[in-house]
Amino acid sequence: MTTATLTFQPTQAPADDPFGGLAFLGMYTVAEYHELIRTGTLTPDDPIELLEGHLVVKMPRSPAHDFAIMVLTSRFVRLAPDGYVVRSQCAATYQDSEPEPDLAIVRGEEKVYRTKHPGPADTALLVEVSASSLTRDRVGKARIYARAGVPVYWVVNVDDKVIEVYTRPSGPGDAPAFAARDEYPVGTSVPVVLDGVTVGTVAVADVMA
Repeated sequence: MTTATLTFQPTQAPADDPFGGLAFLGMYTVAEYHELIRTGTLTPDDPIELLEGHLVVKMPRSPAHDFAIMVLTSRFVRLAPDGYVVRSQCAATYQDSEPEPDLAIVRGEEKVYRTKHPGPADTALLVEVSASSLTRDRVGKARIYARAGVPVYWVVNVDDKVIEVYTRPSGPGDAPAFAARDEYPVGTSVPVVLDGVTVGTVAVADVMA
């Protein structure tokens, strides 16, 4: 592979675009995406993530979005037992995607991730905080995470002040999806479940600005 082969080829999003109506910048494998990063074609300042082979522009962040991430990070760090690591806005590597979920609780020690991103087998819980990205997170990213077998996926809907919890992923298939969805409005608390064990709860009101 050479950098000459990694030119951007803009295409239009398909009619059933799961990623919020953005035009795609191109299609790449995970290995090609890593090469774009290694060669400096993509830099840490580029708001790009790889979703189902597409280079997709990440949505801008509102104060309410960042507030939710701040609160959840502090709660998760306190709740996560030994053997789990909390990661904030870091990449995860799946078969055809390298999303950057807003929060993740992954298995293992910190040093495990010195030379790799967590994959499906490492992931216990993922969180996406959603405002302008709500459709993308409910549809496109939910499909990616269900295909990967992520056991617990939270969508923090800051506009409606509800935390949606998706469980029972289908795994690979023609139409990957989560079989269960529970909603927690302000006034309730969300159980933090890691590998079938509830390690604590987070009050929805604390998360919403």
